[in-house]
Amino acid sequence: MAKPSFFITTPIYYVNARPHLGTAYSTVLCDVEARYRRATGYDVKFLTGMDEHGEKVAEAAAEHGMTPQEWCDSQAPFFEGLWRQLEISNDDFIRTTEQRQHDAVQHLWERMRESGYLYKGSYDGWYCVPEETYFTETQVTKSDEEHHSEGRHLCPDCGRPLERVREESYFFRLSAFQDRLLKLYDEHPGFVQPDFRMNEVRSFVEGGLQDLSVSRTSFDWGIPVPFDERHVTYVWFDALLNYMTAVGYGVGTPDAKAELAYRWPAQCHVVGKDIIRFHCVIWPAMLMAIGEELPEHVFAHGFLMVRNEETGQGEKMSKSRGNAIAPQDVIDLLGVEGYRYYFMTDVVPGEDGAISFSRMEQVYNADLANSWGNLVSRALNMSAKYFDGKTPVLADGWADEQSPLREIAQGIEGRYAKHMDRLEYVQAKDVVMELVHAANHYVEDSAPWAVAKDPARAGELAQIIANLLESIRICAHLLTPFMPKTSAEVLRRMGAGEEADTTDLASACEWGRLVGGVEVTKGDALFPRLASAKSGK
Repeated sequence: MAKPSFFITTPIYYVNARPHLGTAYSTVLCDVEARYRRATGYDVKFLTGMDEHGEKVAEAAAEHGMTPQEWCDSQAPFFEGLWRQLEISNDDFIRTTEQRQHDAVQHLWERMRESGYLYKGSYDGWYCVPEETYFTETQVTKSDEEHHSEGRHLCPDCGRPLERVREESYFFRLSAFQDRLLKLYDEHPGFVQPDFRMNEVRSFVEGGLQDLSVSRTSFDWGIPVPFDERHVTYVWFDALLNYMTAVGYGVGTPDAKAELAYRWPAQCHVVGKDIIRFHCVIWPAMLMAIGEELPEHVFAHGFLMVRNEETGQGEKMSKSRGNAIAPQDVIDLLGVEGYRYYFMTDVVPGEDGAISFSRMEQVYNADLANSWGNLVSRALNMSAKYFDGKTPVLADGWADEQSPLREIAQGIEGRYAKHMDRLEYVQAKDVVMELVHAANHYVEDSAPWAVAKDPARAGELAQIIANLLESIRICAHLLTPFMPKTSAEVLRRMGAGEEADTTDLASACEWGRLVGGVEVTKGDALFPRLASAKSGK
């Protein structure tokens, strides 16, 4: 029986700047879900990539004395390199300058022309180059009033000056889809996640939709419109299609058609909240227009801010404020696995999160050094010390013995999965850490070092260590999506390395799967405690 498909995507990232904490956050968020889904038996397709067309990319290239393609080629290694460093397990990396995207977008144009939702006209209005977004007079006037910038015509989203664009354009009849979109939101309330983001999307659509200019003639860095080569494709009309391009859209071969049928619709698009309208309004309308299925979920995460250590308030990260944090800064402090753990378990994925070096140290020391790393070290050391470098030989029925750890472990994968299915990583972590903390308390309460002094209690000692090792084995599996290398190393040290790539997580987490009498490796500390405060950086 074929595995079910799970297709998850990051946004494709603009190449006008190098990857930063925000782009890394989206990508790790997807990676954790992709790894979790592989472990639960799905055939995962995890897509990320780069958005390489549009006016602001052409401007960035010109500033660096390069052609747009040269500029894009120079930026790709920064993204691909950081993703390798952060242990990102993407199956595909798409660039919108690739031939497959060119062909797919031109196929989209032909389908749109056939659909009747495309017409030619002229655009005269406001456009934000950095945000690559069009705004109506009403939106600009309202924003100017709110920000007391009357007459300056600043972008409602980013506050930078807007450009007046006057040019011939093709338009997509977005206005025709207001009722169908509202019906979508009513019938599929989980389409936009977290739930509170749906209100924002719904109110935007209820306010009325304007037809969308989807081609440009004032510059040429884009995919040409196949039936009118003076026009190039508006960058979002191009970029959104990448999700289908990567699974065979627009290719007529039997293999490509089979791939599209298997992979589409995507289960989850992960995006930042700043591009929610493109993914939850424009993208589904485009798909409705050409008769394609809609993605199942769009998950919009919040922004990362920096916590001001004096005021405790979150502030926008910026070079001018001197509070910008680069991914490498965090990797240098926490290591790659600590980086992944911190951002996934201390920042609520749907909300804005204020981060700080002092908080990073606090989480790392409390959860990883003192709790998880300490538990693994103590249990493996005791197993090696008391059982000749091995796990204890297990008595028949050992796993049926009552213990506080067994009670917590019963049904743990189900409780964890309920949260992982919804990208509720903080709550999923709490499920795992409950067992970790209980195991640390169990060490103190059972005092194996005292039990070991009495040969008559050898069976009791074996049971104590087995309970600890079994708890560690289960926790290692559940922490794998967050810290894959650490979990693989923990399983290796306890002689269970072959379990690391499980595709049946529920079975792997059943109490009683521990193998007795196999060699254990003590090894170095997994997470050496951080002693030097870096919070003043």
